[in-house]
Amino acid sequence: MTIKKYIPNAFTMANLFCGMLGVFFAATGKLDYAAYAVVAGIFFDFFDGFFARMFKVEGELGLQLDSLADVVTSGVVPGMVMFQMLHKLEHWNTGERWVEAGMTWDSISIIPFLGFAITLASAFRLAKFNIDTRQTTSFIGLPTPANALLITSLPLIVQFQDYALAETLITNTWFLLALTALSCYMLNAEIPLFALKFKSWGMAENKVRYGFLAIAIILLFWLTFLAIPLIILLYVLLSLIFRNQ
Repeated sequence: MTIKKYIPNAFTMANLFCGMLGVFFAATGKLDYAAYAVVAGIFFDFFDGFFARMFKVEGELGLQLDSLADVVTSGVVPGMVMFQMLHKLEHWNTGERWVEAGMTWDSISIIPFLGFAITLASAFRLAKFNIDTRQTTSFIGLPTPANALLITSLPLIVQFQDYALAETLITNTWFLLALTALSCYMLNAEIPLFALKFKSWGMAENKVRYGFLAIAIILLFWLTFLAIPLIILLYVLLSLIFRNQ
């Protein structure tokens, strides 16, 4: 039992380590690696809660540690990625990777720093989550991991996929600023969203979850990285449509 007690926290620490890697990669301009680190961190984040429930070792320490890890992986990293994208737009060449341009105080305007609003909104959302008793079986506002996936998927779409419309939007400063504002709003909006936590495996009580997962898998195989923003949008829409269920 002693060993089991520490397994969930070990996964949480793995999530935090992935977040630290993501910070390093984002700071050095390797936005694709930063995105992969976020995905790995979210994987560990899912299983720390899974094992905590399985071994019945949920506690206040695990809750606080989980939030601290999420602030880094799903808060600091997407904020840094947005900062880098806003900074690097002038260095973008169509069809090529993000240019790892040097960064000095003289080369940075105030605009890229607006991307860190995502970090602030994520931290605020996580703090609210810890004291909000309404979010035990569902969410109110977009969960930080979902938002992190949305933001970090953008450079992957531009680097590795050939979709002219998506590239035109993502490499537009006004679009990124609007997305930053929308991201901050959705993180803390009073909008109920379903959680992917299965209390049972029955179809009747989980039809929305199963349907969402099936469509998400199809989109990922079909559109790869471009599927991620669509999956997040689908998640919000399904939550609104079936909010009473």
